[in-house]
Amino acid sequence: MLKNIQIKIVLAFMIIGLCAISVLGITYVYNLQNISNKMTENIGIEEINNIINNQIYQTKIVMIIAVVVFIILTIIIGIYVAKVVIAPISNLIRSAEKATKGEREKFLGPGKKKNEINDLVVAFDSINNELKENLNETTRQKKQMETILLHMTDGIIAFNIEGKIIHINPAAKTFLNLNREKDFEEIFGKYNVDINLEKIIYLENWTSSEQKINVEDRTINLFFAPFKNENERPAGLIVVIQDITEHVKLDTMRKRFVADVSHELKTPITSILGYADTLLETDVDPEINKKFLDRISAEASRMSRLVSDLLVLSKYDTSKVKVEKTEFDLGELVKYTFDGLDIEMKRKNQTAECFVTSNVPLVYADKSGIERVVLNILTNAIKYTPENGEIKVYVGFVYNDAYIKIIDTGIGIPKEDLDKIFERFYRVDKARTREMGGTGLGLSIAKEILDQNDSMIDIKSEHGKGTEVVIRIPTKQSKSSKE
Repeated sequence: MLKNIQIKIVLAFMIIGLCAISVLGITYVYNLQNISNKMTENIGIEEINNIINNQIYQTKIVMIIAVVVFIILTIIIGIYVAKVVIAPISNLIRSAEKATKGEREKFLGPGKKKNEINDLVVAFDSINNELKENLNETTRQKKQMETILLHMTDGIIAFNIEGKIIHINPAAKTFLNLNREKDFEEIFGKYNVDINLEKIIYLENWTSSEQKINVEDRTINLFFAPFKNENERPAGLIVVIQDITEHVKLDTMRKRFVADVSHELKTPITSILGYADTLLETDVDPEINKKFLDRISAEASRMSRLVSDLLVLSKYDTSKVKVEKTEFDLGELVKYTFDGLDIEMKRKNQTAECFVTSNVPLVYADKSGIERVVLNILTNAIKYTPENGEIKVYVGFVYNDAYIKIIDTGIGIPKEDLDKIFERFYRVDKARTREMGGTGLGLSIAKEILDQNDSMIDIKSEHGKGTEVVIRIPTKQSKSSKE
């Protein structure tokens, strides 16, 4: 079909050219005859005829040459059209034929005669559909990326090679307190960040960098990574911003915990070694010998309690403690624990009372764990309440929780220390606590146990006036309502 079109184009061009040449020749002859009519007045007829015949002959020669030249030009133009126009279209059709064979059959319908124009239409239609699909996919991916960046908890800033922001998400603005867009130097210059865009341009082996800065009361981690353009040339810089304040606090707590454990173990070990070396190197009388052995035993017991408490905390941290919740009478458990400490309270001549209301329902919790918590709080009340002091214990019910309230007239806790008393190894008076045999882990263990039992503890205290501890535990009734 395309070859026929090519031939038709050449023939049409040739016919138009021949017609133009013929018209020009006829016009020339007609003008020549008009000139001869005017010349008859001065020149003879025979002489004019010779001139006309001679001119006609020359005209025929010129027209023949013009026709030959025009035919040659027409052929050249036909070849040019074939190479420049027809050949590329043919190649396109052949390529489209392979890629869109199914589409062509669908377009033409079964049994229809194949032709190149329809193939070309199908090819362009297929290319158009493919471009639309690619554009839709690109748009979808762009929107997905924008949604991800918008809702990321980490901050993302993209800078071009001039240091101008080309993208920034809300998290980055929050972390760096950015109210308006700034360039790279304006944002990070005030934090003394040891990095600049020249490193990306001139250092080919530079890949990434990570630095920490402090923004107000937060610790921010910055991760710098370059990105390149299609020519593998540096095009800009991506900055990932993470708030690692909690990680830093946890790391600080871990280091302090290791230091506290080392100190707590070092003190009794040093004492035991000192007394043991004294007993081995010198002869001491039986009374001093017994005193030293009692001291060694006391320090060893203290280390044993410390290690035992650490193991308990470790089990809670790794969720290895199996909490077996049952229904039990909280009033009976508190009375039992309270009576077991009666000797300690009488030894310090303390006034102690326990009151249990009659309408307390059964609680649903780990009985052994709650017993350990009550024992720890009561022991602390006895330990830090001076002689002739008062301790009162109340067990009651409010809303859906049973509660235990323990009030003492002890030394109390300073206000600035109340929010730290559940930290491990934290002591208000370290010397006095160590003297009384405490490990500094009792309240930490109590908090872990209560958290495992969906319970709460609240401590109110005033230095020198006493402490009030309230423990709330879910009851059987609240457990049934939740179910």
